[in-house]
Amino acid sequence: MSEKKTFEYKDIDDEGLETLSVISKADNFNRWMYETIKPHCSGKILEIGSGVGNISSFFINDGFDIFLTDIRDNYCDILKDKYSTRKNLIGVQNVDLIDLNFDDNNADLLEAFDTVFALNVVEHIEDDCLAIANCKKMLKPGGNLIILVPAYQTLYNQFDKELYHYKRYLSKEIVSLFNSNNLITLKSFYFNALGIASWFVSGKLAKKKTIPSSQMGFYNKIIFLAKIIDFFLMKKIGLSAIIIGKKQI
Repeated sequence: MSEKKTFEYKDIDDEGLETLSVISKADNFNRWMYETIKPHCSGKILEIGSGVGNISSFFINDGFDIFLTDIRDNYCDILKDKYSTRKNLIGVQNVDLIDLNFDDNNADLLEAFDTVFALNVVEHIEDDCLAIANCKKMLKPGGNLIILVPAYQTLYNQFDKELYHYKRYLSKEIVSLFNSNNLITLKSFYFNALGIASWFVSGKLAKKKTIPSSQMGFYNKIIFLAKIIDFFLMKKIGLSAIIIGKKQI
């Protein structure tokens, strides 16, 4: 396995913020991700790892009642500045999925949500089973959990190192985590097959530390092509894996 950095999950990472800033300008890409998970979202929604609000904004603009969270206080401050005047924003809170006192520190969030989603979060956490378990705790019985993670360990490269990813996943590995936590898997598939080439070239061959803004800008213009490729490949491969599960009633 590729060598990874030793770090504290709560560290403020400059590369992560720069990457989020680059991706924030990729409106077509962000909308595609949002539209992919939207059909599985309903009721009162909790987003884990909201970052600077790249996906949050779509939910808020479409009128969903949503609670935003992140592990870093500076991101929470950004979210508050952006959305504090929006009536469908339920709140913003620092939430650590591997907090040893998780239940006590997040008592107001336990079994409070119809949908919980975490996009590009679990790969940052060494104890991924505990992360899923704590996501489940915040769901109402019958609620949906949506997880998106980077796919295929063979693609692990400089981008992953700089973003403090512990690993990349096969879809079946997240399904196994869901099974371990007694979650019912409703659907699992891959997302963004076209993105594999640029991730490999820039991160593996060129060993860049962050996603070049010019590359992301170009990719944002050809999302229509990425969608067509995913359709014809029937979402059997992709740069990311998405799993939707349900908490048993």
